[in-house]
Amino acid sequence: MGGAAGLAAADMLRREGYTGDLTMLSADDSAPCDRPNLSKDFLAGTAQDDWIPLRSPDYYTEQKIDLVLNARVSALDLERKRVQVASGAAYAFEALLLATGAEPVRLQIPGAAESQIYYLRTFADSKAIVAKAQSSQRAIVIGASFIGLEVAASLRERGLEVHVVAPDKQPLARVMGPEIGRFIRNVHEGHGVVFHLERTVERVDGRKAILSDGTSVEADFLVLGVGVRPVLGLAEQAGLALDRGISVDEYLQTSAPNVYAAGDIARWPDPHSGERIRVEHWVVAERQGQAAARNILGQRSRFDAVPFFWSQHYDMAVHYAGHAESWDALAIDGSVDAGDCTVTFKRAQRTLAVATIDRDLENLRAEATLEQQLV
Repeated sequence: MGGAAGLAAADMLRREGYTGDLTMLSADDSAPCDRPNLSKDFLAGTAQDDWIPLRSPDYYTEQKIDLVLNARVSALDLERKRVQVASGAAYAFEALLLATGAEPVRLQIPGAAESQIYYLRTFADSKAIVAKAQSSQRAIVIGASFIGLEVAASLRERGLEVHVVAPDKQPLARVMGPEIGRFIRNVHEGHGVVFHLERTVERVDGRKAILSDGTSVEADFLVLGVGVRPVLGLAEQAGLALDRGISVDEYLQTSAPNVYAAGDIARWPDPHSGERIRVEHWVVAERQGQAAARNILGQRSRFDAVPFFWSQHYDMAVHYAGHAESWDALAIDGSVDAGDCTVTFKRAQRTLAVATIDRDLENLRAEATLEQQLV
């Protein structure tokens, strides 16, 4: 619970005047950090280690926030209002925020040694990839997700030869549409990334990855970015209502009183699309943590923010406001190929989301417009 949502909630509780005991239990071995930077500037080598923590150690002391690291919660007792940690410690609570986040989907690749496979979720993961990259020349990224492609860009910035292997016909087409997907692919190819699309890694033989079409690619290591899944074990064990995530109401409260959920695990009623959605993005997690904190204090603050995220690839960024799991119309203003455009995703003539490239102000305006659009 030591990610964006948890820290944002703790910070908001103090800012709103809460003076009682406040404990953050985190399974990580480091304090809450700038997670988007782990696949971007830090991995590329342009951000220093001390840039990554979101707060200095003094912050937690000054705000009287008891941050407990390496504290993996093993059980929730909602009736007795107690949290059990794997170490044996137990914590009582009056209100509880679950912000357990998501974990990488892991693949079993025949022949691959454990020392060849890397995932990226934590600060420690990113540092491990940096250490490996410093003594390597070639890398394979499995998956053309946002994380996978950001890792590919960062490794290219470090001078490594990078191959991306993915089953997709076009990177990110399912989320951004084929036009933006093609543009992002072209950007990466312009920086030397080699794509092996509509293929998978069948096995690893020494330093060679054998692909599903029989070709082989040499690599010193592989980074897997094939998606994440919400960490729901605690919620399931506690009997909370689940819906491909933890089901919460408009106040981010779960099916149990005084128990809230925020971030990657929370599925909430989105007033802009009329659907129940779950979004795995940093800004959403922070905003939900803040809203949950206000509601813990009894403010009854509906969470109605429009989802927003950005993805960085070399010196190009895509900004996205809204949420469109599917659409029946896609309108393009400007030129995608020239990297100067606004792409609007619609269903039944209703705008669901807007993506922009090199039009930051226009994206902010689109977000403001979507904020006014309620079902």
